[in-house]
Amino acid sequence: MSELKCPLCEMDDVLEHADKYECMTCGHEWEAEAKDEVRVVKDAHGNVLADGDVIAMVKDLKLKGSSQVLKVGTKSKPIRLVDGDHEITCRMEGMTVGLKACFVKKVS
Repeated sequence: MSELKCPLCEMDDVLEHADKYECMTCGHEWEAEAKDEVRVVKDAHGNVLADGDVIAMVKDLKLKGSSQVLKVGTKSKPIRLVDGDHEITCRMEGMTVGLKACFVKKVS
C-alpha cells in the first residue's frame, strides 16, 4: 500500500493538485513527482511503431507549402518518433517530412 503522506508531519490528509501536493493538516506544499509515461504510437492498423521502422502511406497526402503529393504505398527510410502534433519524422522521396501516425502503416 503506497498511501501518500506529508513529508513534514507524516499525516495522510493530502490533496493532489495537477503539479503539486498539499497537506491539509499542516499546509505544507511540495512538487508532484514527474511520472515517466511511455508514449505508444500506433499506425493506421493499430501496430505499435518504434524508431527505425519502415512505413508506407495509406492515403494520398498533399504536402503543405508545395505542389507535391505523397501517394499511397510510398515507403520511407527508417523513421524517428518525436513529440508533438506529428509523431513521425522520416525521409520520403528525398525530403524530410513530419507525419501523423494515422496516415501510415508499418511495413514488415
